[in-house]
Amino acid sequence: MLDRLNWAWRLVATALSFTCFGLGGVILWVVVFPVLSLLVRDRVRLSALARGIIHQAFRAFIGLMHMLGIFTYEVHGLDKLRRQGLLILANHPSLIDVVFLMSFTRHADCVVKAALVRNPFTRGPVLAAGFICNDTGPGMIEDSIASLRSGNNLIIFPEGTRTPTNGDAAKLQRGAANVAVRGGVDVTPVLIQCQPVLLPKGEPWWRVPESRPHFRIEVCDDMPVAMPIDGGPSEAQAARRLTQQLTDYFAVETRREPRPASA
Repeated sequence: MLDRLNWAWRLVATALSFTCFGLGGVILWVVVFPVLSLLVRDRVRLSALARGIIHQAFRAFIGLMHMLGIFTYEVHGLDKLRRQGLLILANHPSLIDVVFLMSFTRHADCVVKAALVRNPFTRGPVLAAGFICNDTGPGMIEDSIASLRSGNNLIIFPEGTRTPTNGDAAKLQRGAANVAVRGGVDVTPVLIQCQPVLLPKGEPWWRVPESRPHFRIEVCDDMPVAMPIDGGPSEAQAARRLTQQLTDYFAVETRREPRPASA
């Protein structure tokens, strides 16, 4: 009986949380960011302020979901994100992975799906913050490198979408590796594990797990990226090799048994 009551509460709490998320997105789009754009004319400063607002809003959203008992979480290696110019690559089991990462990371930029620009709940924050759309081809690589060189921490999910839940190996896109190789930037891997999985690919928001999920997020040591040299592999070949290296890395690390939840 208590288990069913807990499940029912988490369903209601999830609905409440996403209602707050949607309303917050609209308020940012309709009120906060238009006022900010009137007060701040410099585009670079405007984007930085918008990203700071999103960082705090996402921290509040994670805090709300945790307070309501929707999930528990633990984070390891958070101090590694207190740097600038990081290329943060993470696996993507849950819809709220990006919310977690952006709530932990200052000066965060992000490569997002173009669909988020068309979504009324996310359009305002995405445009105001100047996040990078993933549908611009070579322009995405150039924009990503420019963002890193300006001191931003760039978050990319190399899978491009959430990890399948059918056990198939995740297929990584080559864009993230191209950014690392062409920009000469080491990779900061982040491993996200969630048991039982919450908001996975193909599942509606209201299909909450029978038991309360626990997230374990680990910021790992940087992965050095070898730069192409004269007479050696080309940038394209180096990007292919790095993509395979990342594929193998995430395949092994994400299958490790998660540590028990903290008390």
